[in-house]
Amino acid sequence: MDKTELLLKEITELNGVSGYESEVRKLMVREMKNTTDKIEYDKLGSVLGTKRGTSDSPRIMVIGHMDEIGFMVKEVTKEGYIKFLPLGGWWGHVALGQRMRVIGSKGAFVGVVGSKPPHLLPMEDRKKVLEIKDMFIDVGVQEKVNITKKLGIKPGDPIVPDSQFTILGNNKMYMSKAFDNRASCAIVLDLLRRLARVKHPNTVLGGGTVQEEVGLRGAQTIAHLADPDVCFTVDIGVGRDVPPDGFSVSEKLGSGVTIVIYDAGMIPNLKLRDLFVKTAEEKKIPYHLSYMERGTGDGARVHVSRLGVPSIYVGPPVRYIHSHNGIMNRADYDNTIRLFVEVIKKLDKKTVKSLTEG
Repeated sequence: MDKTELLLKEITELNGVSGYESEVRKLMVREMKNTTDKIEYDKLGSVLGTKRGTSDSPRIMVIGHMDEIGFMVKEVTKEGYIKFLPLGGWWGHVALGQRMRVIGSKGAFVGVVGSKPPHLLPMEDRKKVLEIKDMFIDVGVQEKVNITKKLGIKPGDPIVPDSQFTILGNNKMYMSKAFDNRASCAIVLDLLRRLARVKHPNTVLGGGTVQEEVGLRGAQTIAHLADPDVCFTVDIGVGRDVPPDGFSVSEKLGSGVTIVIYDAGMIPNLKLRDLFVKTAEEKKIPYHLSYMERGTGDGARVHVSRLGVPSIYVGPPVRYIHSHNGIMNRADYDNTIRLFVEVIKKLDKKTVKSLTEG
C-alpha cells in the first residue's frame, strides 16, 4: 500500500458514527500537526487546521464531515437482543443480515442484524421492506446470559457497520465502509500535505466536521469559528454506473471529479462553479456535473452563515453510499486533490472579491 491507501484504510476503519467522531478527530489532528500552523476546535467537536500561504486573506475553507452513518443502542431486551436507532439515512434492506460492531463500556463486540430465513417467511412478508424499528442485533444472545453486565452494552452506545478497507482485484478500485465521508477527510489531509509544496495567495482552513449525517450540525459551528471567504464542501458524488443504466451515465467511477450544480440545500456560487469547470478544462482534469434532488451536504449551512459564503460541493463519485461497503476509484480521489490545488492557486483577493460582485 502507498501512503494514501494506508491513510484511507486507517481512517475508514475507525469507529465514528454521528456524535461519536473522537477517533477520527484524533487522526486528523495527528496528521494536521505536520501540515498546518494552528489547530482549533468548535464546541461540538469539529476541528480546523490553518495553513497560511503568502497572505492572511482570503480565507479558503475546505471541509469534509468525519461522521459515518450507523446506529445507536435504543434498548437491550430482557433476552439480550439489541434494538437500535438509525444515525443517518438507511434503507431497511441494506442493514438486514449485516455484521455490526456494538461499542460498549467493555469494548467493541460484533453482532449481526437478525433476519428470518426465507423458509419461515410467508409470501406476503417476503415482499416487504423491514423497518429499522422492527430489527434487532444478536451479539451471541443465550438464555441466562446477561448481555448488559457481560459486555457493558447499554442504551446510548454507538453501533458501527463492521467492514474493512479492501483493494479489489482491479487495484484502482477500493471498497470500504465510511467513504461517505472519510474519503473526503483524507482528501483534506492530502491537500494540506500537497499545499506545503505549493505557493498559494491565501490562507487555507482544512477541517473535519461532526454530525453531518444527522443535520449538518458541525458545519454551522465550524463556519462561525472559521469565518471563511470561500468554502469547498468535500463530499462524495453518487456513483450511478450500476444496472440497469450501466456505464451510459456521466456519474461513473473513473469519470473524474463530481461538481454538484444543485442539491436540496444549496445552489453553488455560480462564479465559483464556473471557475472550477474552467480550471478543470484548462488543466485537463476529468470532471462531470451532477445534482442531488434529495439530500444535501455541509455547504447548505456554511453558505448562509454570517453574510453568506461563496460555496461549492465537490468530490469523487462512490457507488453504494449509505451501506456497509462503498466502492471508489483512486483516480477520482487524486483528481479531486489536483483540482483543489489548481483552484486554490487562483483564489487571490481580487478573484474572491469578484465571486460576489454584481
